[in-house]
Amino acid sequence: MKTVLITGTSSGYGRETALHFLAQGWNVIATMRTPRPGVLPESDRLRVIELDVTRPESITAAFEAAGPVDVLVNNAGVPSMGVFEGTPMARVREVFETNTFGVMAMTQAVLPQFRERGSGVVVNVTSSVVLGHMPLTAVYKASKMAVEGFTASLALELAPFGVRAKTVEPGACLTTNFAANAAKGASPDELVPAPYAPWVKKAMGDFMGQDQFTKESDVAETVWRAVHDTTGQLRFPAGADAVALSQAK
Repeated sequence: MKTVLITGTSSGYGRETALHFLAQGWNVIATMRTPRPGVLPESDRLRVIELDVTRPESITAAFEAAGPVDVLVNNAGVPSMGVFEGTPMARVREVFETNTFGVMAMTQAVLPQFRERGSGVVVNVTSSVVLGHMPLTAVYKASKMAVEGFTASLALELAPFGVRAKTVEPGACLTTNFAANAAKGASPDELVPAPYAPWVKKAMGDFMGQDQFTKESDVAETVWRAVHDTTGQLRFPAGADAVALSQAK
């Protein structure tokens, strides 16, 4: 029976992905920054482990507790939405610490066991923002584009050892807390400086008016497909809007 370790499983895509792998009979190591009871159903194939991907000691402890794993899904991430001019550089660094450097640190920690065993899969969850030009996501997109480039090179380095690396690119999901979390801790003037307000209002209206969005189950199913893909495909858009963007690109 295979084991997957998934980061960021307290809600959204990570939680749904953990449920999907459990339903397929896998052992699941579900990690969260702050574990809470009741987030995931009890199962003898599920372990919940505390993990903060920005802290090296937390990563080391999590892998020691997890034991051998067959797949790493780097899903943990922090959102960021707003006009770049109003985004404090402290916030920029915070986003990159989790979305980019956290992914790299987790990957570096798991690679020795994958390489020595001659098998394993790393799936990095990015975003459909990498597929098109979208306003109000400059910082978030930059952090995810970095992961796309990282994964593309990583896949080439790992191929001789029988280890695969993939990206999953979710579209916009209205049932997650992305917008609320993106605005957390920011003042209205930071998110939207006054000169930008009329333009931002129109851009947000256009976004909410689109007719295709992504479901959490779309992402879980796409992660599953990416894990099992042996064709050499690197990128996997997830959700109707992400697929449409990918095809347009």
